[in-house]
Amino acid sequence: MVEFVFLVVLLMVPVAYLILTVGQLQGGAYAVVGAADQAAKVYVLQGDEASARMAAEQAVAMAVTDMGYDPSKAALTVTCDGGCLTPGTMVRTRVTLRVELPLVSALPGVNLTAATVDSTATQKVGRFK
Repeated sequence: MVEFVFLVVLLMVPVAYLILTVGQLQGGAYAVVGAADQAAKVYVLQGDEASARMAAEQAVAMAVTDMGYDPSKAALTVTCDGGCLTPGTMVRTRVTLRVELPLVSALPGVNLTAATVDSTATQKVGRFK
């Protein structure tokens, strides 16, 4: 009985924590893929660059929040070939997200990152808006 309890604590707790961490990373990967895709789609539909940037940032915040992550940990980068809203221009969005270790963020003053995940998406500005 003693050996069983010792082995459970020694082996099962780290394996369970590893599974939780991998789940957090996979969820973060899904979040940035969706966020980058939606940010690119929303960006090309706007009339001016200021509102396009704001709409893209809102799309990223919404996509990341929907997957249960803090939007302040996500960053959006938008690059364009020439003028960003010129018809025929390719708009590329890149979203990065810092994924924290599970259960560690509950400790005050501790901020450990498991990894940073990122994704890019490309959309073409249409000729007719």
